[in-house]
Amino acid sequence: MTPTRDLAGLNLSPTARARLEAFEALARRWTGKINLVAPSTVPDLWTRHILDSAQLWPLAPPEAQTWADLGSGGGFPGIVVAILAAEAGTPKVTLIESDQRKCAFLRTAARELGVPVTVLDQRAESAPPQATSVVSARALAPLATLLPLVARHLAPGGTALLPKGRDHAAEIEAARAKGWRFAVEALPSATDPEARLLRLTDLAHG
Repeated sequence: MTPTRDLAGLNLSPTARARLEAFEALARRWTGKINLVAPSTVPDLWTRHILDSAQLWPLAPPEAQTWADLGSGGGFPGIVVAILAAEAGTPKVTLIESDQRKCAFLRTAARELGVPVTVLDQRAESAPPQATSVVSARALAPLATLLPLVARHLAPGGTALLPKGRDHAAEIEAARAKGWRFAVEALPSATDPEARLLRLTDLAHG
């Protein structure tokens, strides 16, 4: 295995790796039609999107039974998580995405890859609260804007996994200034030395 095809140290079965590679190919084909990811990132799609998504998987509590991904877009991290969840048997994955074309892609990907997911074609602020063990969101909104959506769908005692860029510390400060309380771990990213994977627990407001 070459370093560029590594998956953050995950010990994957041949089936899971084959599904991820099939998803990469599918995402490349569809991106030309509906712009799933930024065109500039397509040449490095494996690292910039699949590896970047897969590194969230080991950060989830092992006992997690449900996972909601907000603003799933092109399936990063939602479909990647669903592939890894199918291998493990849990959690059940729900993808929330308001763009109808991207929802069509998500459903096609899940069907072709043989992974069970629920796709809700709604905005995160209007979708029925999911009360999931884990909520993720990647490149959706600044933390202060994102946390009301996370809180809407996160079960009490749940974990939020939120990749953030170089301004992660400022976003944490801004969210706390808006009255949000949480415990946070800012974990290093395998794909960007300036980014962090925020693992939030004990989320509350006021």
